[in-house]
Amino acid sequence: MAARAGEGTHAPPPHDTAATWAEELLDQLRPAVRHPRRVLAWLARTVQATACLEDAHGRLLAGDRLCADTAVRADVATGRISAAALEDGGRHVHLVGIRHPGPGRAAGAVLTVARPDPFDRRACEIVHRTASVLGLLLREGELARSARRLRRASADLRLAVLQLLMVEDVVSARRVAAGLWPGLLEQDTARVHVVEGSPAGRDALAEECTDVTEGRALVVRCPAVDGHVIVVSPASAPGERLRALVADRPDTYLGGSLHQRLARTATAYGQAISALAVARFSPGRSAVYAERTHPERLLDPAALRTWSARTLRPLDTLPHHTRAELLATTRLGLDFTAVSAAKVLGVSRNTVRARMDRLQTLLDTDLTDLTTRTAVRLALLTEAAHGPYDPGTAPHTGPRFTDLLDSAALRGWARDLLGRLDGDGRDLRATLSAWISAGANAERAAKQRGVHAQTVRELVRAAEPVLERQLLAGGSDLYEVVLAHLADGTLAVPEAGANGDQADAPVHG
Repeated sequence: MAARAGEGTHAPPPHDTAATWAEELLDQLRPAVRHPRRVLAWLARTVQATACLEDAHGRLLAGDRLCADTAVRADVATGRISAAALEDGGRHVHLVGIRHPGPGRAAGAVLTVARPDPFDRRACEIVHRTASVLGLLLREGELARSARRLRRASADLRLAVLQLLMVEDVVSARRVAAGLWPGLLEQDTARVHVVEGSPAGRDALAEECTDVTEGRALVVRCPAVDGHVIVVSPASAPGERLRALVADRPDTYLGGSLHQRLARTATAYGQAISALAVARFSPGRSAVYAERTHPERLLDPAALRTWSARTLRPLDTLPHHTRAELLATTRLGLDFTAVSAAKVLGVSRNTVRARMDRLQTLLDTDLTDLTTRTAVRLALLTEAAHGPYDPGTAPHTGPRFTDLLDSAALRGWARDLLGRLDGDGRDLRATLSAWISAGANAERAAKQRGVHAQTVRELVRAAEPVLERQLLAGGSDLYEVVLAHLADGTLAVPEAGANGDQADAPVHG
């Protein structure tokens, strides 16, 4: 707080030399203590006055507000005069303009000092020197604010690039990135890494990720999970450096995807999230998505692509951008919650739901059914991997979903996977099947099994390490297990959204 002058004559103490007050003023610039409020309080004590610092528009920045001659203050603020001294209502007032670093003569701030006694030479010098110090601090504050604005703008651009990649708009993503990060997305493939730390330390973690990747990766603070940093890395070296970074930071984990085309960034992100779950239990606290047997690779590729094209054919009448937007949003919405998908894409959750509802209507299917979602997701992933058929050549007839599942290789994979559960005396397999049949709803499965809902959750959780897949969290692992149940006949193949009809009938997705 500023101090008001006392009564009587205010001669400086015997030891108050110019060197003394100058040293005290310079001491106000120490990093641990420097702030305009502290400098103003020191000035008020030193010259035994009341001090006020305002910006050029009259907003109080520090000290106690002082009323001074409006016209004189305006002259100082506009730069017509650099300083003024006047007597106002029995007070002696000194005003000093603190120059703004920008063009023109206008001041960035005005220092006003008032006391009952006239300003002697010593007091005037202290006021003017203090104005110079305040100018430095105000400039430092402005530079810091500009740096924060620049960091926010850069972070927003990085997120925008990621969101464009998530909806397969690679051309726009490259265009946005080219100005600030030339060459970053020139390659056609990339890996996605997700680094997990504490939410409180995420900003520092993101800065470290940026430093170690040396501008060769897109580093984004995840909009969906507070503790996550997403790194899209076209080169291989950043992954090694991120692993070294995690190794040096306790309670930090790293999950990485396989190399994917930039248009499959959303798929790579899902792989990185799956690998992150493994990393939490790995000695090095990092993991790369395992190249395990994927059930879709056990299907006849030509038949799978034909079925996918027929399933998604109702979307072919949409404009390309709208179609890609619906597909990308639905893929994320099926693997994550609507809220998380919305944050990743930078839209509202209502927008995510509206897009998924539109796709559901166009495909004449029911995405609330888990087995139907599994079939639709398989079609979406197939197109993401191979690209869409040319609408003019897309097949009107071909295999049905039941035909795809009639594969000896797929049935053998399903039998081996689900057979892992048979050795457990808790009947994990029956509970898991009931849980999936109930749409992954523990309460409905519990009623069917005649047990408590918490028991169902515990048994499903117990099946996760046996199957080496996350189930309760949803996502790709759950859909693989659902597909295994469909392939071995434990679950009925969905009637809508999987089989499709023939040439002239509506195609279901």
